[in-house]
Amino acid sequence: MLGERLIDANTGQRKADKRLAPVSGESRPALRHRMTGLVTATVILVILFCRPLYDLARYSLTSELYSYIPLIPLISLYLIWQRRRSVFLDAEPVWQCAVVPLVGGLGIVAGYAWAAHSGWEPGTDDYLALMTLSFLLFLLSACLLFVGKGSLSRVRFPVAFLILTIPFPTFLQDSIQSFLQHRSAEVARLLFRLSGTPIFHQDLILELPGFALRVAPECSGIHSTLVLFITSLLAGYLFLRSAWKRALLTLTVVPLAILRNGLRIFIIGQLCVHVSPDMIHSDIHRRGGPVFFVLSLVPLFLLLVWLRNSESKSRGAAGAKHEI
Repeated sequence: MLGERLIDANTGQRKADKRLAPVSGESRPALRHRMTGLVTATVILVILFCRPLYDLARYSLTSELYSYIPLIPLISLYLIWQRRRSVFLDAEPVWQCAVVPLVGGLGIVAGYAWAAHSGWEPGTDDYLALMTLSFLLFLLSACLLFVGKGSLSRVRFPVAFLILTIPFPTFLQDSIQSFLQHRSAEVARLLFRLSGTPIFHQDLILELPGFALRVAPECSGIHSTLVLFITSLLAGYLFLRSAWKRALLTLTVVPLAILRNGLRIFIIGQLCVHVSPDMIHSDIHRRGGPVFFVLSLVPLFLLLVWLRNSESKSRGAAGAKHEI
């Protein structure tokens, strides 16, 4: 049995060495040619989309909702750089795969041009969403053409992570905001009832003793929810291996965000009732978002630790079973 283990270990090591072996001398010119083509295509795309990309950068720097966008490409590049040794080793460009995103990008640009010519005047979010999506599709097509599907699949998370640079279209942003508003108001009503505070509600208006509170769109916490969502994606990618555990960590963000918003509304309402109605203008209302965001990180971190420990135990049990 010991001899079999040594053979398996040597076989696994040879496979790993083959996978991580440097590119042969014959393939280096071809690899340099592909990399030159990718860089050239990327520069051309940036030049062609310089106006939308500039508008996106300027908009994100002045928008409270999309202030995270400039960080997304930097994070993706860093994650790709971490895996640079295994990205281009067996790159086999497949032009058939590159055609699909290319056609998608051309379709978006053509559709936008036709709609604009017909008199459609998109809002800033809609315009940037379409242009950014088409740019990413063209970039994906270039990567598939010059890098290859196999190598690109090794950095699929950093590549897919770039989707977060796309602003929400107006209809989607409004839907998410409305969902968070109403669910947060429901949680706040439940907390008021559990605390024994008399409350009468009509949709998003909460009537408390001597005070009426309206859950405005700003109370939806959509920005902090997006940041929490991005944090969960990165934490799952860096610290977890199981796909379903990564998904569980990310899906937990939604109820966690609703509970956080409901708790914030509840605390502000209690202060307005028991201290002064002027507390609606206090710092805890206007600038208390970061505090509640940090509080929401605590259960997310505890869930991450539990999931990571469960993976460690599973690997340890599998290793012990293999040894037996």
